[in-house]
Amino acid sequence: MSYDKISLKKHRDLCGKIGITCKAKIKSADDLATYYTPGVAAVSREIARKKCKVWDYTMRANSVAVISDGSAVLGLGNIGPEAAQPVMAGKALLFKEFANIDAYPIVLNTQDAKEIIKTIKYLAPTFGGINLEDISAPRCFEIENELQEIGIPVMHDDQHGTAVVVLAGLINATKVVGKKLQNCKIVINGLGAAGTAVTLMINDYSAGHAEILPLDSNGLVCGRDDINHHKKTVCNLVKTKIQHGGLKEATTGADIFIGLSAPNVLKREMVASMKKNAIVFALANPTPEISAEEAFKGGATIYATGRSDYGNQVNNVLAFPGIFRGALDAKATKITSKMKFAAAIALASATGKPTAKRILPKPLEKGIALKIASAVATQAKKEGVIRPKCI
Repeated sequence: MSYDKISLKKHRDLCGKIGITCKAKIKSADDLATYYTPGVAAVSREIARKKCKVWDYTMRANSVAVISDGSAVLGLGNIGPEAAQPVMAGKALLFKEFANIDAYPIVLNTQDAKEIIKTIKYLAPTFGGINLEDISAPRCFEIENELQEIGIPVMHDDQHGTAVVVLAGLINATKVVGKKLQNCKIVINGLGAAGTAVTLMINDYSAGHAEILPLDSNGLVCGRDDINHHKKTVCNLVKTKIQHGGLKEATTGADIFIGLSAPNVLKREMVASMKKNAIVFALANPTPEISAEEAFKGGATIYATGRSDYGNQVNNVLAFPGIFRGALDAKATKITSKMKFAAAIALASATGKPTAKRILPKPLEKGIALKIASAVATQAKKEGVIRPKCI
């Protein structure tokens, strides 16, 4: 089924897909005086007296800004802020539907990292959290890192939401095939924002024991001189034995393939060269690195994509609503690595007993976000990364 025509019609008919619903109703002069002037002045005076009261008296405690510069949108690339807006609005819709968070799409007419950082710092007093979205690598790393101390959770979802769901899927997939993640040889094709975060999260989870082979469009990354600072950082952390060649060499004898790259780059013969009970996560959108039919003909036991119209969907929609819900509920000042691990473990557990055809819950299953939120909030409190009480 093609969703292009129906999506265009729905967006045009609705003039977008989100709007503002008022919590308060203006039905009388008393209502007007309470919610606007003169009554609202008392609220402003209270917050001016003690700024932390903003969390009690305004929408800030339950709001997230979804911010993009339009430089790396879905599989569409650098299409600019105007074209990115409907995607950010879609993200805001998912925040509300899955986690009851009021989210606001904000697109910026600059792709200068320093300007984006400055702008977000200016916007921060309005929101309880910042979801960075569809910002290209390597700028996304700098932007996220520079915003970690602004006092509210900031997360680049393309990186960490994806990494959380991939890790959760791998925890269950390896359980199904009777392997331990730390003993696996893992090929990660694509070392952009998502690929980098996935690589680092798997490496941390396995305590550096898993053999990880990261590749970019020029082949195996580690061992080359033509790589940037961020790729060098990855190579300094991961254990990798093969340092030369391409995808064919990397997949030979591998247990797991994770694609965050381009359509149709993984061939049936490459899957056939992997170890028995191979796991293939072909996550390129909208066209995966290999089709399910070809992967299974090559001998894969478990196959997953990022698409919502296929089985075994590995998509960050399973993670980001719950992660932010938990961070907001805990009054967290940041989202830590341990909070992300808690989210991944909770998501894996929420699946129940995994099978080859069901390694993760479906995004529309009820209660998934709340289970993740509870784990994330508990971890935030355990680490103490929460706002002090406002007295």
